[in-house]
Amino acid sequence: MKKVLILTASTGQGHNQAANSLKTVFEKKGWKVDKYDFLKKNSNFLNAAIVGGYEFAASKIPWIYGWFYHLTDKKITNKLLNIVFFNTQRKFLRYIENENPDIIIGTHPMSVNLVTTLKSQNKINIPFISIVTDFKVHYAYINKFTDAYITASDYTKDYLITRGIPGDIIFPYGIPINPIFFENDKEVSATKDDDYFNILLMGGSMGLENISHVLKKLITNKHLLRITVVCGNNDNLKMRLLSEYSAPIPNKKLHILGFTKDISAIMDYSDIIISKPGGLTVSESIAKKLPIIIPFAIPGQEYENVEFLTQVGCAKYVDHMDDINYIVDSLISNPSEIDTMKDNLDKLRNNYSINKIYDLSEKLSTENAIISNFSMENNNEHI
Repeated sequence: MKKVLILTASTGQGHNQAANSLKTVFEKKGWKVDKYDFLKKNSNFLNAAIVGGYEFAASKIPWIYGWFYHLTDKKITNKLLNIVFFNTQRKFLRYIENENPDIIIGTHPMSVNLVTTLKSQNKINIPFISIVTDFKVHYAYINKFTDAYITASDYTKDYLITRGIPGDIIFPYGIPINPIFFENDKEVSATKDDDYFNILLMGGSMGLENISHVLKKLITNKHLLRITVVCGNNDNLKMRLLSEYSAPIPNKKLHILGFTKDISAIMDYSDIIISKPGGLTVSESIAKKLPIIIPFAIPGQEYENVEFLTQVGCAKYVDHMDDINYIVDSLISNPSEIDTMKDNLDKLRNNYSINKIYDLSEKLSTENAIISNFSMENNNEHI
């Protein structure tokens, strides 16, 4: 039985969701799967500092996070990570020696440094695939000892090439998402009330407070709206919104949820999604061909996602919160505009295939095993 080691970290849940989707596919193919949070498992201090720091900065002082993101988007970052991860690398090497996986897949940019440092020092010789979970590429991803990159689009592939990565090791198979997002629940779609325009409002796994500002604008909209609000893990936000909007609102149907595993079905019911542009949420929307309105974004990779999505006609960005109803009204009044956005989403969707990621993993691991066996046989002949 082959074994895959999937590396993740909990700076937002997107990396974990990508890892879970990969885990499901590999297990169905009969592989042994080890999903491994390399920060949590190796350093309580680094896990608290990096994960906690990300959550605080992204939700409370996003401009600081954006400044730090761009500050570290340089070649020297990988050298600095070698210092930060010195003890983590030693522990991780012992783990790999015990587990001996056939292939390693990283769903977090920092996993690139962790694995490629060991490969560059000839301490491990295991194929490594890096999953790029956004539409542009931070320098933390860049390393010549990465065997393959999975990107969300050809746009991302082209950007990697400008940073020195050979095009023949870059595969635009899409960010791994649960295959259920490529299916359409016809029973859910059949229950839609055509009198209402259906909006899914999300703020990521952290449930950013910006949701409340968007909702405040939407309930003043003149149209019949059914608004499903997903607050993620932010229970305080959920309870506050339930209290604030406990009374019926004319011409509106409002559903306020916390964390839910029913996003796929909710997307099937929705006409558009209003959300921050996290890589996983965007990928799920692309798979569903669900037009995106972006009223806020975390500076850094999400601003870069906005640039791509608006450029290819899959999303509309709200420059000022007061304009959100104008954009919603325009889409309701011009259904052809929604159809055009769906067509553009479909063009991206056609390249997505988590099974191709599996096939590539199978190919790389098999080739590596053949080379390793050949080397061992030659060494034995010389003994």
